[in-house]
Amino acid sequence: MSEKESKAKEMHQVELIIGQILRIGVIVSATVIVLGIILMLIQGSGGYPNGIQPTGFKEILSGVLALRPFAVIMLGLFLLILTPTLRVAVSIYAFAVEKDHLYVWITTAVLIILIIASVIGYFGG
Repeated sequence: MSEKESKAKEMHQVELIIGQILRIGVIVSATVIVLGIILMLIQGSGGYPNGIQPTGFKEILSGVLALRPFAVIMLGLFLLILTPTLRVAVSIYAFAVEKDHLYVWITTAVLIILIIASVIGYFGG
């Protein structure tokens, strides 16, 4: 097997992994959101007083552990947002394997922008 064929086979594997990440991420996040909705229907409320909701990751996690429906839904949304970010991170590896340095830098810049935007959004800046 030549180096070119080996690289093509490896890239195909990376593309399959990226597809799996997107598929699994969407399925898991949708399942978590549906569980939150079912909990809300069972409990008859979101688990928080009116006008109050978890805004930080710690609050969401403690709400999930306490089976508060709104926190479970928020976790599902967080996982949904995380899915394409993880895809971008895996794409950096894929471009590095191809030795496509321009796309490695572009994709790294996109990942940095996503992280900065997430941090700004988290801290409410």
